[in-house]
Amino acid sequence: MGKVNEVVNVGIVGCGRIADVHSPGYENSNDARIYAVCDANADIARARKAQWNAVKSYTDFTEMLSDPDLDAVEILTPQNFHEPMMIEAANAKKHIAVQKPMTIDLKSADRMVKAADDNKIIFKVTDNYGFYPPFIFAKKLINDGVIGTPHSLRIKFISGGSGGWEIPPGSWEWRMKENEAGRGIQTFDHGHHLWTTAWYLLGDVERVKSWIDSIDGIIDCPAMVMWKYKDSKKYGVCEYTHADEMEIPSKYYANDEWFEISGSRGLIKVSRCTGNIHGSEPIVSVFTGKKWEHYSDIKSDWVEGFIGSTKNFIAAVKGDEKPLLSPQQGREMLKLNLAVSKSSRHRREVYLDEMDAISPEKFTRKKIAQELREKYPSKTFFSSFVGEGSAKYAPQAIELTRDLVGRFDASKVMEWKAEIGIHILEQGKSQEKKFTAIFNNGRLDLIEDRLPEDSTLVIECPAGTWAAILLKKKRIETAFIQGKIKITQGKPEEALKLRAAFGL
Repeated sequence: MGKVNEVVNVGIVGCGRIADVHSPGYENSNDARIYAVCDANADIARARKAQWNAVKSYTDFTEMLSDPDLDAVEILTPQNFHEPMMIEAANAKKHIAVQKPMTIDLKSADRMVKAADDNKIIFKVTDNYGFYPPFIFAKKLINDGVIGTPHSLRIKFISGGSGGWEIPPGSWEWRMKENEAGRGIQTFDHGHHLWTTAWYLLGDVERVKSWIDSIDGIIDCPAMVMWKYKDSKKYGVCEYTHADEMEIPSKYYANDEWFEISGSRGLIKVSRCTGNIHGSEPIVSVFTGKKWEHYSDIKSDWVEGFIGSTKNFIAAVKGDEKPLLSPQQGREMLKLNLAVSKSSRHRREVYLDEMDAISPEKFTRKKIAQELREKYPSKTFFSSFVGEGSAKYAPQAIELTRDLVGRFDASKVMEWKAEIGIHILEQGKSQEKKFTAIFNNGRLDLIEDRLPEDSTLVIECPAGTWAAILLKKKRIETAFIQGKIKITQGKPEEALKLRAAFGL
């Protein structure tokens, strides 16, 4: 990476409406300044130069890039212009932040990533939602285990017929063209924010299913998008609505979003984002089964995310931070965005990895078949359900039970106090065995050859069935329905806590 000025000189390219939330990140900064502006409209370029106290203004992007004092550019133009402008800037050895979405297809994204690598410059995809303070706070709560294991994310998006700032006709014109090309105004353009938030809070997405409609042939609402996270039992859903007779209280676009993250121990609510439909409600609320805790002292103006993203770009240019979104992360968000659109068009579930496959439909058929084999490993679904062959696992039952101490995840049952009796019944050559598992605020003690006298729960199960449960060949609920596992004392729902404690 080449040397940059002590105060990084940045050029803003595309000085329309969205530039109003990019410029605040440079105000009172000792690390960077808006050095130049570039817009096809000379009057707009001159006005922005004066407004931001820039040194130079341009109408020709190539001419701006030839300035040796220019260190970096922020590209805020329509997304179909991103690739050629980014590659030209990379070849000019300028560091680059490009507004989301990164570009319009994955091959284009790959060319952009290659240009950044070849020229050894910083390349960042700007999405402000990863820097929005309420989401940063919510992510910390999740990472700290406040709501236990996250299970789901629910997003509500609503746009209105009025409210917010005035949008110049030119801004709507290019969005209409993108909409006609299948990249919807809400689900693709704005949707990038929501999919980035889903990834930022809970991780990588494996597959999506979407239904995208329109009430007027223009706005891609109503819509419903669902997704499953990779390598976990976590899910998300986003509901899009358009209320053409409603005014949205907003300083920015006439829309708002709110979010709910549910976990094994509680839930988190984020009540606002772009707009402020919820008014004076707490910005973030947390429920942990006993009480609500509310947080209203978190910065929640939508512009704060842009300020944070700008600071991250400058820190990345100076070598102090990694860019978020990185080129690879930006490509993944584009892939997710494209998968959402494809799912609705093709009327089927879409795996993100199929977006890179030579034969996407064949890839997905193989993927589904593989997952079904893993979920139902026996010859048929019926034989898997009734537990055919469980007796063969019986010799492992006792040792697998002893191994539970090593599998114990205290974080999942920190406040659980219980004495659980496990009565393994003789099956084949496997002998009868009794255990008592004592749970006490995150600690587990396993005692052999006796059942508890004053037990929370006692379960009774044939050795083969119990071993199959511990090997994850059978679900504990299925064994209960079949009558293979019996609750001889206590409440059946307590058995479900065993699943959490040992990952059954």
